[in-house]
Amino acid sequence: MRHTDPNEAKAAAEAAAIGLRQLNERSREIFKRIVETYLTTGEPVGSRNLSRALPMTLSPASVRNVMSDLEGLGLIYAPHTSAGRLPTQTGLRLFIDGLLEIGDISVEERSQIESRIAGSGRRRAVEDLLGEAGEMLSGLSRCAGIVLVDKQSKTLKHVEFVSLGQGKALAVLVGEDGDVENRIIALPDGLPLSSLHEASNYVNARIGGLTLADARVRIELEIEQRRAQLDELTARVVTEGLATWSGDGADHKSLIVCGRAHLLEDVKAMEDLERVRLLFEDLDTKTDLIQLLGLAERAEGVRIFIGSENKLFSLSGSALIVSPFEDTEQKIVGVLGVIGPTRLNYARIIPMVDYTARLLGRLVP
Repeated sequence: MRHTDPNEAKAAAEAAAIGLRQLNERSREIFKRIVETYLTTGEPVGSRNLSRALPMTLSPASVRNVMSDLEGLGLIYAPHTSAGRLPTQTGLRLFIDGLLEIGDISVEERSQIESRIAGSGRRRAVEDLLGEAGEMLSGLSRCAGIVLVDKQSKTLKHVEFVSLGQGKALAVLVGEDGDVENRIIALPDGLPLSSLHEASNYVNARIGGLTLADARVRIELEIEQRRAQLDELTARVVTEGLATWSGDGADHKSLIVCGRAHLLEDVKAMEDLERVRLLFEDLDTKTDLIQLLGLAERAEGVRIFIGSENKLFSLSGSALIVSPFEDTEQKIVGVLGVIGPTRLNYARIIPMVDYTARLLGRLVP
């Protein structure tokens, strides 16, 4: 699929949308068949094959005339001379927004999603639920599954404050999922080393089963109301440690990526391999992807990002289907979905992502 500049893509999409509304039934049907063939096979389709597949009787010459009009609108293009046609990024976006028929997931898939995520019904750590959701979406879609969640939703296991000398300490946080995070914090002047041990014991006695956000609220409230059995300097170590873990911006977001190997299953040419290589680089960088997923957090329902239409992430040749999910208090706490080539089964994956997000909303505390 051709790559386009985001600004050019926006202008082209506006012009093409107007043209698409003006298409007659015959032109819409031909355009739809071209896109559906691409999504099914990844191959361009020519006028002769189209004329045979159409529900109406049209000669290859008549089909070619329509294809020429569609190309003039920027909806399709020829990847090389004498080839059939493929949808442009603009054409694919307009097909998804206006012509795609989205069904529902099957009863079997619904049952599989519920059994994988909900399990036996026993209460599980949030990290386990999110990891399972990412793995499950990856397996069902044969793409990479992604989950973005606020780190303050992480369930805590252990906290430690370790002296580094020269007025600094290492604040170590261990989650129930085994993830370890370190932050360097400044220590108040005159703090004895024993206070670091006291601060660690104080926090660990109160974080069992709590998320970082809940633990911070509980402990800061105790300190504020002077119910904590801590001196002023030790209390400052505790609050400083909790604050620095919470972070801000992309720093307090945790990204889970599952099933990258699926992205290599449909590689047919060096161009496809280069696209996957660039996508892997984006996944490793994470920062831009986290910013992009942050946009989905502010949306309602499923969002679809195609190719280079978003400046934050070099998705050229790739597509991202994501949905925000809420906790039991209906507060948005993260985003989940899949990322893969633009040639995705959108009709199947969109309701799958939507259903999984709504199911998580009933399970995440």
